[in-house]
Amino acid sequence: MLYWLFFERLFPNISVFRLFGYVTFRTALASLTALALGILLGPVLIRKLRDFQIGQHIREDGPKSHQKKAGTPTMGGLLIVVSIVVPTLLFTNLRNPYVWVALFGLLSFGAIGFYDDYTKMKRMRNLGLTARGKFLLQVLAALMVGIFLLVLHAKGMYSTEMNIPFVKSYRPNLLINSMLGSPWTYPVAFVFYFLFLETVLVGAANGVNLADGLDGLAIGLMIIASGAMTVLTYTSGHAQFATYLDLSRLPGASELTVFCGAMTGASLAFLWYNAHPAEVFMGDVGSLSLGGGLGTIAVLIKQEVLLLFVGGVFVIECLSVILQVGSYKLRKKRIFKMAPLHHHFEAIGWHESKVIVRFWIVGLVMALFALTTLKLR
Repeated sequence: MLYWLFFERLFPNISVFRLFGYVTFRTALASLTALALGILLGPVLIRKLRDFQIGQHIREDGPKSHQKKAGTPTMGGLLIVVSIVVPTLLFTNLRNPYVWVALFGLLSFGAIGFYDDYTKMKRMRNLGLTARGKFLLQVLAALMVGIFLLVLHAKGMYSTEMNIPFVKSYRPNLLINSMLGSPWTYPVAFVFYFLFLETVLVGAANGVNLADGLDGLAIGLMIIASGAMTVLTYTSGHAQFATYLDLSRLPGASELTVFCGAMTGASLAFLWYNAHPAEVFMGDVGSLSLGGGLGTIAVLIKQEVLLLFVGGVFVIECLSVILQVGSYKLRKKRIFKMAPLHHHFEAIGWHESKVIVRFWIVGLVMALFALTTLKLR
Protein backbone atom coordinates (compact mmCIF):
# COMPACT_ATOMS: atom_id res chain seq x y z
CA MET A 1 0.00 0.00 0.00
CA LEU A 2 2.62 2.55 1.09
CA TYR A 3 5.06 0.93 -1.36
CA TRP A 4 2.64 1.71 -4.17
CA LEU A 5 1.95 5.24 -2.91
CA PHE A 6 5.48 6.38 -2.11
CA PHE A 7 7.64 4.43 -4.56
CA GLU A 8 5.44 3.88 -7.59
CA ARG A 9 3.42 7.09 -7.47
CA LEU A 10 5.44 9.76 -5.66
CA PHE A 11 9.07 8.69 -6.23
CA PRO A 12 9.27 10.01 -9.81
CA ASN A 13 8.59 13.51 -8.43
CA ILE A 14 10.08 13.32 -4.91
CA SER A 15 13.46 11.58 -4.88
CA VAL A 16 13.53 10.83 -1.15
CA PHE A 17 10.82 8.20 -1.66
CA ARG A 18 13.36 6.13 -3.57
CA LEU A 19 14.06 4.58 -0.14
CA PHE A 20 10.81 2.61 -0.43
CA GLY A 21 12.31 0.76 -3.37
CA TYR A 22 14.85 -0.88 -1.05
CA VAL A 23 13.56 -4.02 0.63
CA THR A 24 15.96 -3.54 3.56
CA PHE A 25 14.43 -0.14 4.35
CA ARG A 26 10.88 -1.48 4.16
CA THR A 27 11.82 -4.51 6.28
CA ALA A 28 13.14 -2.21 8.99
CA LEU A 29 9.95 -0.13 8.84
CA ALA A 30 7.76 -3.25 8.96
CA SER A 31 9.65 -4.59 11.98
CA LEU A 32 9.38 -1.32 13.88
CA THR A 33 5.72 -0.88 12.93
CA ALA A 34 4.88 -4.42 14.09
CA LEU A 35 6.77 -3.82 17.35
CA ALA A 36 5.00 -0.51 17.98
CA LEU A 37 1.57 -1.90 17.08
CA GLY A 38 2.02 -4.89 19.36
CA ILE A 39 3.19 -2.85 22.35
CA LEU A 40 0.53 -0.16 21.91
CA LEU A 41 -2.39 -2.53 21.33
CA GLY A 42 -1.28 -5.08 23.93
CA PRO A 43 -2.87 -3.43 27.00
CA VAL A 44 -6.12 -2.83 25.08
CA LEU A 45 -6.36 -6.47 23.99
CA ILE A 46 -5.48 -7.82 27.45
CA ARG A 47 -8.16 -5.61 29.02
CA LYS A 48 -10.76 -6.76 26.49
CA LEU A 49 -9.86 -10.41 27.02
CA ARG A 50 -10.31 -9.95 30.76
CA ASP A 51 -13.65 -8.17 30.21
CA PHE A 52 -14.89 -11.11 28.14
CA GLN A 53 -13.44 -13.54 30.73
CA ILE A 54 -11.33 -15.30 28.10
CA GLY A 55 -8.89 -17.01 30.45
CA GLN A 56 -6.57 -19.98 30.09
CA HIS A 57 -7.68 -23.36 31.40
CA ILE A 58 -4.66 -25.33 32.61
CA ARG A 59 -4.32 -29.03 31.78
CA GLU A 60 -5.02 -31.09 34.88
CA ASP A 61 -2.16 -33.55 34.26
CA GLY A 62 0.41 -30.77 33.82
CA PRO A 63 2.89 -29.41 36.37
CA LYS A 64 1.13 -28.35 39.56
CA SER A 65 3.05 -25.06 39.61
CA HIS A 66 1.11 -24.03 36.50
CA GLN A 67 -2.27 -24.13 38.22
CA LYS A 68 -1.72 -20.58 39.48
CA LYS A 69 -1.72 -19.42 35.84
CA ALA A 70 -5.37 -20.43 35.42
CA GLY A 71 -7.45 -17.47 34.31
CA THR A 72 -4.60 -15.63 32.59
CA PRO A 73 -6.02 -14.06 29.41
CA THR A 74 -5.44 -16.20 26.32
CA MET A 75 -6.00 -15.78 22.57
CA GLY A 76 -3.34 -13.07 22.66
CA GLY A 77 -2.19 -14.46 19.34
CA LEU A 78 -4.73 -12.11 17.78
CA LEU A 79 -2.29 -9.35 18.67
CA ILE A 80 0.50 -11.19 16.85
CA VAL A 81 -1.59 -11.73 13.72
CA VAL A 82 -2.69 -8.10 13.50
CA SER A 83 0.87 -6.89 14.13
CA ILE A 84 2.13 -9.03 11.23
CA VAL A 85 -0.66 -8.46 8.71
CA VAL A 86 -0.88 -4.65 8.97
CA PRO A 87 2.85 -3.91 8.31
CA THR A 88 2.91 -6.55 5.57
CA LEU A 89 0.02 -4.85 3.77
CA LEU A 90 1.62 -1.44 4.28
CA PHE A 91 5.19 -2.11 3.19
CA THR A 92 5.20 -4.97 0.67
CA ASN A 93 4.56 -4.88 -3.04
CA LEU A 94 1.04 -6.30 -3.03
CA ARG A 95 1.35 -7.36 -6.67
CA ASN A 96 3.80 -10.02 -5.50
CA PRO A 97 1.97 -13.38 -5.27
CA TYR A 98 4.41 -14.82 -2.70
CA VAL A 99 3.23 -12.25 -0.17
CA TRP A 100 -0.37 -13.43 -0.51
CA VAL A 101 0.63 -17.10 -0.20
CA ALA A 102 2.56 -16.30 2.99
CA LEU A 103 -0.40 -14.35 4.39
CA PHE A 104 -2.73 -17.21 3.53
CA GLY A 105 -0.47 -19.67 5.38
CA LEU A 106 -0.45 -17.40 8.42
CA LEU A 107 -4.18 -16.63 8.44
CA SER A 108 -5.52 -20.09 7.53
CA PHE A 109 -3.64 -21.81 10.35
CA GLY A 110 -4.49 -18.89 12.63
CA ALA A 111 -8.18 -19.36 11.85
CA ILE A 112 -7.94 -23.01 12.89
CA GLY A 113 -6.27 -21.96 16.13
CA PHE A 114 -8.91 -19.31 16.74
CA TYR A 115 -11.70 -21.85 16.32
CA ASP A 116 -9.90 -24.23 18.68
CA ASP A 117 -9.45 -21.50 21.31
CA TYR A 118 -13.07 -20.43 20.95
CA THR A 119 -14.19 -24.03 21.48
CA LYS A 120 -12.11 -24.25 24.64
CA MET A 121 -13.64 -21.05 25.99
CA LYS A 122 -17.14 -22.25 25.16
CA ARG A 123 -16.60 -25.56 26.98
CA MET A 124 -14.66 -23.89 29.82
CA ARG A 125 -12.02 -26.66 29.60
CA ASN A 126 -8.53 -27.13 28.17
CA LEU A 127 -10.05 -29.26 25.41
CA GLY A 128 -10.98 -27.65 22.12
CA LEU A 129 -11.19 -29.39 18.77
CA THR A 130 -10.49 -33.09 18.71
CA ALA A 131 -6.95 -34.01 17.65
CA ARG A 132 -8.33 -35.57 14.47
CA GLY A 133 -10.48 -32.54 13.64
CA LYS A 134 -7.62 -30.09 14.18
CA PHE A 135 -5.26 -32.25 12.11
CA LEU A 136 -7.70 -32.54 9.20
CA LEU A 137 -8.22 -28.77 9.11
CA GLN A 138 -4.47 -28.21 9.10
CA VAL A 139 -4.09 -30.73 6.26
CA LEU A 140 -6.74 -28.82 4.31
CA ALA A 141 -4.97 -25.49 4.87
CA ALA A 142 -1.64 -26.99 3.78
CA LEU A 143 -3.34 -28.51 0.74
CA MET A 144 -4.58 -25.05 -0.30
CA VAL A 145 -1.06 -23.64 0.04
CA GLY A 146 0.19 -26.49 -2.16
CA ILE A 147 -2.43 -25.74 -4.82
CA PHE A 148 -1.41 -22.06 -4.89
CA LEU A 149 2.24 -23.10 -5.30
CA LEU A 150 1.39 -25.42 -8.20
CA VAL A 151 -0.46 -22.57 -9.92
CA LEU A 152 2.64 -20.40 -9.55
CA HIS A 153 4.77 -23.31 -10.77
CA ALA A 154 2.60 -23.65 -13.89
CA LYS A 155 3.19 -19.95 -14.59
CA GLY A 156 6.94 -20.38 -14.24
CA MET A 157 7.01 -18.31 -11.03
CA TYR A 158 7.90 -21.09 -8.58
CA SER A 159 10.40 -23.94 -8.57
CA THR A 160 9.86 -27.29 -6.88
CA GLU A 161 13.62 -27.75 -6.43
CA MET A 162 15.04 -28.03 -2.91
CA ASN A 163 18.20 -26.51 -1.47
CA ILE A 164 20.19 -29.16 0.39
CA PRO A 165 22.65 -28.03 3.12
CA PHE A 166 26.36 -28.78 2.50
CA VAL A 167 25.67 -29.83 -1.11
CA LYS A 168 26.02 -27.42 -4.05
CA SER A 169 25.18 -29.43 -7.11
CA TYR A 170 22.37 -31.66 -5.82
CA ARG A 171 18.95 -29.97 -5.91
CA PRO A 172 16.22 -32.60 -6.07
CA ASN A 173 13.09 -31.47 -7.86
CA LEU A 174 10.29 -33.02 -5.84
CA LEU A 175 7.74 -32.84 -8.62
CA ILE A 176 9.63 -33.20 -11.89
CA ASN A 177 11.92 -36.05 -10.78
CA SER A 178 8.93 -38.00 -9.52
CA MET A 179 7.14 -37.60 -12.87
CA LEU A 180 9.87 -39.24 -14.98
CA GLY A 181 8.63 -42.29 -16.81
CA SER A 182 5.08 -43.24 -17.83
CA PRO A 183 2.16 -40.83 -17.44
CA TRP A 184 0.58 -43.13 -14.83
CA THR A 185 3.29 -42.01 -12.40
CA TYR A 186 2.00 -38.41 -12.48
CA PRO A 187 -0.68 -38.88 -9.79
CA VAL A 188 1.93 -40.57 -7.57
CA ALA A 189 4.23 -37.58 -8.09
CA PHE A 190 1.55 -35.11 -7.04
CA VAL A 191 0.62 -37.20 -4.00
CA PHE A 192 4.26 -37.35 -2.93
CA TYR A 193 4.66 -33.60 -3.41
CA PHE A 194 1.56 -32.78 -1.37
CA LEU A 195 2.57 -35.24 1.38
CA PHE A 196 5.90 -33.44 1.62
CA LEU A 197 4.19 -30.04 1.90
CA GLU A 198 1.76 -31.37 4.48
CA THR A 199 4.66 -32.65 6.59
CA VAL A 200 6.48 -29.32 6.50
CA LEU A 201 3.49 -27.05 7.15
CA VAL A 202 1.56 -29.18 9.63
CA GLY A 203 4.80 -30.12 11.39
CA ALA A 204 5.88 -26.48 11.74
CA ALA A 205 2.47 -25.40 13.06
CA ASN A 206 2.31 -28.17 15.65
CA GLY A 207 5.94 -27.68 16.64
CA VAL A 208 5.26 -24.10 17.71
CA ASN A 209 1.99 -25.19 19.32
CA LEU A 210 3.70 -27.85 21.45
CA ALA A 211 6.46 -25.45 22.52
CA ASP A 212 3.86 -22.98 23.79
CA GLY A 213 3.74 -24.33 27.33
CA LEU A 214 5.93 -21.94 29.33
CA ASP A 215 5.87 -18.16 29.63
CA GLY A 216 7.74 -16.69 26.67
CA LEU A 217 9.22 -20.00 25.48
CA ALA A 218 7.53 -20.34 22.08
CA ILE A 219 7.54 -16.63 21.24
CA GLY A 220 11.22 -16.28 22.16
CA LEU A 221 12.06 -19.17 19.86
CA MET A 222 9.93 -17.55 17.14
CA ILE A 223 11.98 -14.35 17.40
CA ILE A 224 15.09 -16.41 16.69
CA ALA A 225 13.47 -18.45 13.90
CA SER A 226 11.82 -15.51 12.14
CA GLY A 227 15.06 -13.51 12.40
CA ALA A 228 16.92 -16.35 10.68
CA MET A 229 14.20 -16.62 8.03
CA THR A 230 14.55 -12.88 7.38
CA VAL A 231 18.17 -13.49 6.39
CA LEU A 232 17.27 -16.53 4.30
CA THR A 233 14.50 -14.77 2.38
CA TYR A 234 16.75 -11.82 1.62
CA THR A 235 19.57 -13.99 0.29
CA SER A 236 17.15 -16.15 -1.74
CA GLY A 237 15.68 -13.13 -3.48
CA HIS A 238 18.95 -11.23 -4.00
CA ALA A 239 20.58 -12.07 -7.36
CA GLN A 240 24.20 -11.67 -6.25
CA PHE A 241 23.83 -13.35 -2.86
CA ALA A 242 21.89 -16.27 -4.35
CA THR A 243 24.53 -16.76 -7.04
CA TYR A 244 27.42 -16.43 -4.59
CA LEU A 245 25.87 -18.88 -2.11
CA ASP A 246 24.69 -21.16 -4.95
CA LEU A 247 21.04 -21.09 -3.87
CA SER A 248 17.94 -21.69 -5.97
CA ARG A 249 17.01 -18.07 -6.58
CA LEU A 250 13.38 -17.08 -6.42
CA PRO A 251 12.91 -13.69 -8.11
CA GLY A 252 10.52 -11.64 -6.01
CA ALA A 253 11.19 -13.61 -2.83
CA SER A 254 12.88 -10.56 -1.35
CA GLU A 255 9.39 -9.19 -0.62
CA LEU A 256 9.01 -12.02 1.87
CA THR A 257 11.83 -10.38 3.84
CA VAL A 258 9.34 -7.67 4.80
CA PHE A 259 6.87 -10.32 5.99
CA CYS A 260 9.57 -12.05 8.07
CA GLY A 261 10.66 -8.70 9.49
CA ALA A 262 7.07 -8.00 10.55
CA MET A 263 6.91 -11.47 12.13
CA THR A 264 10.07 -10.73 14.12
CA GLY A 265 8.79 -7.34 15.31
CA ALA A 266 5.38 -8.76 16.26
CA SER A 267 7.03 -11.59 18.20
CA LEU A 268 9.21 -9.11 20.11
CA ALA A 269 6.14 -7.06 20.99
CA PHE A 270 4.25 -10.10 22.23
CA LEU A 271 7.22 -11.21 24.35
CA TRP A 272 6.89 -7.86 26.14
CA TYR A 273 3.62 -9.12 27.65
CA ASN A 274 4.27 -12.87 27.53
CA ALA A 275 7.58 -12.84 29.43
CA HIS A 276 7.52 -14.65 32.80
CA PRO A 277 5.21 -14.10 34.60
CA ALA A 278 2.97 -13.82 31.55
CA GLU A 279 0.20 -11.24 31.37
CA VAL A 280 -1.33 -12.98 28.35
CA PHE A 281 -0.96 -16.28 26.49
CA MET A 282 -0.93 -16.55 22.71
CA GLY A 283 -3.30 -19.54 22.53
CA ASP A 284 -3.59 -21.74 19.47
CA VAL A 285 -4.51 -18.75 17.33
CA GLY A 286 -0.99 -17.45 17.90
CA SER A 287 1.04 -20.65 17.86
CA LEU A 288 -0.64 -22.19 14.80
CA SER A 289 -0.53 -18.95 12.81
CA LEU A 290 3.17 -18.44 13.55
CA GLY A 291 4.00 -22.06 12.74
CA GLY A 292 1.93 -21.98 9.57
CA GLY A 293 3.58 -18.75 8.46
CA LEU A 294 7.06 -20.08 9.23
CA GLY A 295 6.46 -23.31 7.31
CA THR A 296 4.99 -21.46 4.33
CA ILE A 297 8.02 -19.18 4.09
CA ALA A 298 10.37 -22.18 4.20
CA VAL A 299 8.47 -23.85 1.35
CA LEU A 300 8.38 -20.65 -0.72
CA ILE A 301 12.15 -20.04 -0.54
CA LYS A 302 13.01 -23.76 -0.86
CA GLN A 303 14.64 -24.07 2.57
CA GLU A 304 12.50 -26.89 3.93
CA VAL A 305 15.56 -28.82 5.11
CA LEU A 306 17.10 -25.81 6.86
CA LEU A 307 13.79 -25.30 8.68
CA LEU A 308 14.72 -28.40 10.71
CA PHE A 309 17.61 -26.37 12.17
CA VAL A 310 16.05 -22.90 12.18
CA GLY A 311 13.16 -24.33 14.22
CA GLY A 312 15.28 -27.00 15.85
CA VAL A 313 13.70 -26.76 19.31
CA PHE A 314 10.23 -27.01 17.77
CA VAL A 315 11.34 -30.23 16.04
CA ILE A 316 12.72 -31.60 19.32
CA GLU A 317 9.47 -30.80 21.12
CA CYS A 318 7.50 -32.65 18.43
CA LEU A 319 9.80 -35.66 18.58
CA SER A 320 9.53 -35.83 22.37
CA VAL A 321 5.74 -36.15 22.12
CA ILE A 322 5.92 -38.72 19.30
CA LEU A 323 8.45 -40.82 21.22
CA GLN A 324 6.48 -40.54 24.46
CA VAL A 325 3.19 -41.58 22.89
CA GLY A 326 4.78 -44.32 20.79
CA SER A 327 6.69 -45.76 23.73
CA TYR A 328 3.62 -45.81 25.95
CA LYS A 329 1.44 -47.48 23.33
CA LEU A 330 4.04 -50.10 22.44
CA ARG A 331 5.73 -50.77 25.79
CA LYS A 332 3.39 -49.18 28.34
CA LYS A 333 6.43 -47.20 29.52
CA ARG A 334 7.24 -43.51 29.31
CA ILE A 335 10.59 -42.19 28.11
CA PHE A 336 10.17 -38.76 29.71
CA LYS A 337 8.57 -37.81 33.00
CA MET A 338 6.23 -35.60 31.01
CA ALA A 339 5.90 -34.45 27.40
CA PRO A 340 6.49 -32.09 25.62
CA LEU A 341 10.16 -31.95 26.59
CA HIS A 342 10.06 -28.64 28.47
CA HIS A 343 7.71 -30.21 31.04
CA HIS A 344 10.18 -33.08 31.53
CA PHE A 345 12.86 -30.63 32.65
CA GLU A 346 10.40 -28.93 34.98
CA ALA A 347 9.57 -32.34 36.44
CA ILE A 348 13.23 -33.08 37.23
CA GLY A 349 13.56 -29.81 39.13
CA TRP A 350 14.54 -27.08 36.67
CA HIS A 351 12.86 -23.74 37.39
CA GLU A 352 10.57 -22.50 34.63
CA SER A 353 12.77 -19.49 33.84
CA LYS A 354 15.86 -21.71 33.52
CA VAL A 355 14.08 -24.05 31.10
CA ILE A 356 12.97 -21.09 28.98
CA VAL A 357 16.38 -19.41 28.72
CA ARG A 358 18.24 -22.65 28.08
CA PHE A 359 15.81 -23.62 25.33
CA TRP A 360 16.31 -20.15 23.81
CA ILE A 361 20.09 -20.72 23.84
CA VAL A 362 19.69 -24.07 22.07
CA GLY A 363 17.36 -22.46 19.54
CA LEU A 364 19.82 -19.64 18.86
CA VAL A 365 22.75 -22.04 18.39
CA MET A 366 20.74 -24.16 15.95
CA ALA A 367 19.56 -21.11 13.96
CA LEU A 368 23.13 -19.80 13.70
CA PHE A 369 24.25 -23.24 12.54
CA ALA A 370 21.55 -23.12 9.85
CA LEU A 371 22.88 -19.79 8.58
CA THR A 372 26.48 -21.05 8.49
CA THR A 373 25.43 -23.87 6.16
CA LEU A 374 24.74 -21.27 3.47
CA LYS A 375 28.50 -20.89 2.97
CA LEU A 376 29.55 -24.43 3.95
CA ARG A 377 28.40 -25.93 0.66
